[in-house]
Amino acid sequence: MTIAQQLAQELNLKQWQVDNTIALIDEGNTIPFISRYRKEATGELNDEVLRVFNDRLTYLRNMEERKADIKRIIEEQGKLTDELAAEIDNAQKLSELEDIYRPYRPKRRTRATVAKEKGLEPLANLLYLQMTKDGTPEDMAQPFIDPEKGVETAENALQGAMDIIAEAISDNAEHRKKIRELTQKGGLLVSKAQNPDEDSVYRNYYEYSEPVSKAVPHRVLAINRGENEKFLSVKIEIEDEKILNYLNRAELSKDDAVGKELVEAAIADAYSRLIQPAIEREIRNELTDTAHEQAMQIFRENLKNLLMQAPIRGQIVIGLDPGYRTGCKVGVVDETGRVLDTGVIYITHSDAQREQAKTFIKGLIQKHNVTLISIGNGTASKETEIFAANLIKEIKDKTVKYIITNEAGASVYSASVLGAKEFPDFDVTQRSAISIARRVQDPLAELVKIEPKAIGVGQYQHDMNQKRLDEVLGGVVEDCVNSVGVDLNTASAPLLKYISGISETIAANIVKYREEEGRFTSRAQLKKVSKLGPKAFEQCAGFLRIAGGKNVFDNTSVHPESYDAAEKLVEALGYTVKDVEEGNLKDIHDRVKAKKIETLAEALDVGVPTLRDIIDEIVKPGRDPRDSVEQPLLREDVMSLEDLKPEMILTGTVRNVIDFGAFVDIGVHQDGLVHISQLSDKFVKHPMDVVSIGDIVKVKVLEVDALKKRISLTMKGL
Repeated sequence: MTIAQQLAQELNLKQWQVDNTIALIDEGNTIPFISRYRKEATGELNDEVLRVFNDRLTYLRNMEERKADIKRIIEEQGKLTDELAAEIDNAQKLSELEDIYRPYRPKRRTRATVAKEKGLEPLANLLYLQMTKDGTPEDMAQPFIDPEKGVETAENALQGAMDIIAEAISDNAEHRKKIRELTQKGGLLVSKAQNPDEDSVYRNYYEYSEPVSKAVPHRVLAINRGENEKFLSVKIEIEDEKILNYLNRAELSKDDAVGKELVEAAIADAYSRLIQPAIEREIRNELTDTAHEQAMQIFRENLKNLLMQAPIRGQIVIGLDPGYRTGCKVGVVDETGRVLDTGVIYITHSDAQREQAKTFIKGLIQKHNVTLISIGNGTASKETEIFAANLIKEIKDKTVKYIITNEAGASVYSASVLGAKEFPDFDVTQRSAISIARRVQDPLAELVKIEPKAIGVGQYQHDMNQKRLDEVLGGVVEDCVNSVGVDLNTASAPLLKYISGISETIAANIVKYREEEGRFTSRAQLKKVSKLGPKAFEQCAGFLRIAGGKNVFDNTSVHPESYDAAEKLVEALGYTVKDVEEGNLKDIHDRVKAKKIETLAEALDVGVPTLRDIIDEIVKPGRDPRDSVEQPLLREDVMSLEDLKPEMILTGTVRNVIDFGAFVDIGVHQDGLVHISQLSDKFVKHPMDVVSIGDIVKVKVLEVDALKKRISLTMKGL
C-alpha cells in the first residue's frame, strides 16, 4: 500500500479526501486554514482529525525514509535480497523494522563478536545446524583451540560458539516479534516497594500487578514516576517456560544431534540475557508512549475547554493575587482590560489591617464602578475569598460578585519578558493581579501569553516528551485562536502569532504597522505589513476581524476570496449589504430553503459547505463562538470545609478532568473529586465523555476528610 492508501484505510477516509488533504498540507497550508476554508477538498474534516492525519502522515513518511536508509545500508553490505527488501517494505511498525535490521546493524563489541574474532563462527555453525551425530561437542571443538587467539580449551571454544548462537537467535526478527506478542498478551506489569516501611504517595503500588494488555495509562505513569523517585522497583513478569518452549520448538530440530544440550543452553541464554531485557524495555517504552499520548489528549481537551470558556463581558474587574507575608496584590481593569488602578492589601495579619483593606477595596469599587472581583486560587486564596464575601455583604451595591480564577501560570507570565514589555511600569506582583483580572474578561487572549503546559490542567506533563507536548498543546492554542478569530486592531502580538500563517515576526510587524499607521480599516491593508506576503495573507486574512471597517465582511470569518460570492448571495436573496450591517437578515434561512442551497452554490460557484459558512457569518457579523458556552459561576458568599456535610447538594465548576475522574470547585477552596464511578448512573468509559473544564455541575457530598483535606463528591442521581 502507498502512504495515501494506508491513511485512507487507517482513518476510514475516502481516497480522494486523503489525496486532496496531503496535497493541501504539502502546499504549505495550515491546519486551521484547511479545516475552515478547504472543506470541499477534504470532505469537511475538522481540525482534530486533520492534526491526527498530519501526525500519521509524518510518521509514515519517516518510516519510508527509514526503510530506504536500511535498504541502502544492507545493500552496501552486499546482503540485500529481493525477499529481504520485500520484508522491509511490508513492515508496519518501527519496532518490526528495527527487528529486521538488527542482524545487519553495525554492532558494538559483544561476546559474540569477540568469539567470531577468535575464529569460532564455523564451530557455532556446526553446532547450530545440528547435523553431526557422532562424537562429542569437545571433539568438535578440538580444531578450534588456539591459545594465541585466547582459546585455551575446548570449553572456551564451546562457550564462544554458544555466544555466537545466542546472538543469532536474539537477532531473529520472527522470534522477537513472537516473544513480544506473547509478552504483551501474557505478561504482568509488577511493582514492589524498594522500602516497604517508607510511606509515600505510591503506597498503592507497593505490591501491585496488572496484565500488560490491560495496563491503564495513568497507573503506568504513576508507576514510572515512583520508579524514577526510587520508591518502586518495576518489571514485566511472564512464564519463561512458555517462551523457552516456543524457542526450543523453533530452533531444536534433531534430538540426537551432538551438542543439542549446548544449543538449548544458548537458547536460554539468548532469551534471558539478550531478548527478554530488550523486549521488556520496548514494551515498557510502548506502554509509556501510549500513556503519554493519552495524557496529552486529556491535556489537549482540558486546555481547549479552558481556552474556549465564555468571556465575562462588560465588567470592570478587580483582580486579587492572594498572599500571606507579602500581602494580597490588587489590580483593577476596565471593560477592555486597560489598567485603572493597583495596590497591595493585608488581610491575614491583623484586624486593623483587614479593616484598612476593606476600606481600600470599597473605595476602588466606588471609584471605578467595579462589578466583579476575580480571586486567584493559590496560597491564601481561602482567606481572600472569605474577605471578599464579607466585603460584598457590607457594601450596598449588590451587583458585585466574586469568582475564583485558576491562576496557574500567572507568576510565569508576570516574570516573563512579555509581561515586562506589556507592563513596564508595574512590578511582577502587580502584573500577576492584572492577569488574574483579565483572565475572566477574555480567557483566551490572556492565557495565550503563558506557555500552555504551565496552565495546570494536565497530569504528569513534566514526565512527557516536552517537544511532543509543545507540538500538541501549541496545536490546541492555534485551533482555539483561529476558531474564535481576533480583532486586528486590539490583538496583542502573542495572540496574533497563533493566527494561521502568522509568525512571531509578522505578528510584531502587524502591531508595529498599527502603531505607526493607525487602526486597520480593511483586511487588504495587511498586504502592506512587512514580510506578510500573498501566501501568509491567504492563510491569515479570514481569521482576522475588523469591527467598524470599510467592508462588513471584514468583521466575519468569510475569507476575502469569497467576498464576491457573499455579495452575490446577499443580492440573490433580496438583501443589501446595508441589511447585513444592520442585522436585518432574520428570514434568511427561509429564503435559502426556498431557492435551495445546492442551486445557490452552483450559481455562485462555491461549495455547499462554504456557502453554509458564509450564511452563518453574515447573519451575525463579529459573532464569537464562545458566547454559546455556559457562563462561569459567580458567587456572593463562601463556605468552609467544616460547613460540608454528607448528602449536601451544591453547584460547582469543573476545574480539571483526568483519567480517573473530575475535580470540582464547590466554593470551599479545596476542590472535590468526582470519581469516574460517581460521574453518572450509566457506565462511563472516560470522564471526558461526561464533563469538561468549565462545566457548571450539580454534585452531592459523599464524604469529607478534613484532616487530609479531601472531598468525595457524586453526580449520580442529579
